[in-house]
Amino acid sequence: MAERILQGKVAVISGSGANIGEACARALAEAGARVVLADINIDGARRVARAIEDGGGEALAWPLDLADEASIRDLFEAVAERYGRVDILHNNAADTRAEQLAADDLITDMAAETWDRAFAVNTRGTMLMIKHCVPLMIEAGGGSIINTSSGVSILGDIFNPAYSSSKGAINTLTRNVATQLGKKNIRCNALLPGMIVTAHARAMMTQEQLDMVERHTLLPRLGRAEDIAETVVFLASDKASFITGQIFSVDGGITTHQPYVGEVLAGRPTS
Repeated sequence: MAERILQGKVAVISGSGANIGEACARALAEAGARVVLADINIDGARRVARAIEDGGGEALAWPLDLADEASIRDLFEAVAERYGRVDILHNNAADTRAEQLAADDLITDMAAETWDRAFAVNTRGTMLMIKHCVPLMIEAGGGSIINTSSGVSILGDIFNPAYSSSKGAINTLTRNVATQLGKKNIRCNALLPGMIVTAHARAMMTQEQLDMVERHTLLPRLGRAEDIAETVVFLASDKASFITGQIFSVDGGITTHQPYVGEVLAGRPTS
């Protein structure tokens, strides 16, 4: 059984109905937290909540549209009514629908609506989640906010400039929240996942593309959703009580090296 380092805590996780968010919700519950699974994919959130409860945990599924402030307000009113507090907020959700990412291509061809949608959900939604959560955290005596950014927020890419830029804004937001709320005993950090092989990633990428990314990953594998989940549990816990305002890459080292390293390593024997 996992160490129950979050016993009695209340955690709200957005985008928790599948993929990385699901893994994070399950890990937080295994560590003892009561988890609120907020997702526009409410069927997925309910499925994960049932699985957590079947395993002896406590979970609440709640519909959430990050582009709608009223939806966010309703979420935290429901959490306040049920639990009276929030100790952990994991802002994991983003608009990664295939049609949004397909439209998020060359800047010279991009519709303003595509750019605005990325920021409305990914950045504005994260800000509003923090805005409406913080009063409950202050009443609880403090808490931990963990924002999911992305490795593409710190590196240029050929694809998805709106998504990348919206995630870069989350890095800046993270530092500002940490600065404004630190004296309230509220910590705020961001995670930059690398290639995490989920069902969504496999649907969006070919095996050849995944193999290419693996060549540039310093460790001998690509990431798993559990790699992010374990980091979230750590940052949510008192073990990270002196860590705030930090931007953590959880990417197997892909953002640490010169661009040619992957090709050099591919030509070397492994033993």
